[in-house]
Amino acid sequence: MNGIVALYDRAVGLVANAFGEGVALLLARIALAGIFWRSYKTKVVDGTWLQIEDTQYFLFEDQFSGLPIPTDIAVPMATYAEFLFPILLVLGLATRFSASALLIMTLVIQFFVFPTSDHFFGWAMMPIALAAVLIVRGSGMLSADALIGKVRGQ
Repeated sequence: MNGIVALYDRAVGLVANAFGEGVALLLARIALAGIFWRSYKTKVVDGTWLQIEDTQYFLFEDQFSGLPIPTDIAVPMATYAEFLFPILLVLGLATRFSASALLIMTLVIQFFVFPTSDHFFGWAMMPIALAAVLIVRGSGMLSADALIGKVRGQ
């Protein structure tokens, strides 16, 4: 039993450091960014960056009618947020702000678009958990935030 515990302690010692945390936070940033980037890609015309599909306005009006803001504001806001914040997350730039914005977006989707516990424990829990980790821990050492912190002497 002591051998197993010692082996476990050595394995934990190999990954429980700033670099291991940096890798884990990088993966969390990529995972959260990927969720919203895929959603962004469904909203724009193929081959363009920010040209919103006309069908999105109908979809938001018809399927997402519970949103507390008008469709003509919600569609571009969601599209641009799903474009900008994933890029910032992958770079590790303004990570806590970006994760907070996507957390708010997830909560709006949860409460106003799909207000069921099935949705919460199905889809919503993943971005909520990822965003919470990034808000609490930050971006880690493998990020632009860390580089900026070093330059600023923090």
